[in-house]
Amino acid sequence: MRILLDEDLPRRLAALPVGHDVSTVQRNGWTGIKNGKLLGLAAAEFDVFLSMDRNLEFQQDLATLPIAVLVVEAVSNRMEYLVPMVPGILRELNHIPPKSLRKIGA
Repeated sequence: MRILLDEDLPRRLAALPVGHDVSTVQRNGWTGIKNGKLLGLAAAEFDVFLSMDRNLEFQQDLATLPIAVLVVEAVSNRMEYLVPMVPGILRELNHIPPKSLRKIGA
């Protein structure tokens, strides 16, 4: 599965979803692009957009995009809080359908 990590997640997290092709907004040169346009760009190249933005579902019409969105609800975006969530993230990635939003965490 091709996954794009949003800017609000640490780039080091990209190495942890083993078995998936993970890139970052920064690596793709999309830093600073707002969510609507960013999701459109991501949908052309990725299967899942991984973010901590809890407002995405209220700001965007996700049903119009072919990409799935997985929102990580952690206390912080520090690796010490995210690493324990990786097994749950991997489970969700195995079952998340396109055009959907799922949440994991707190």
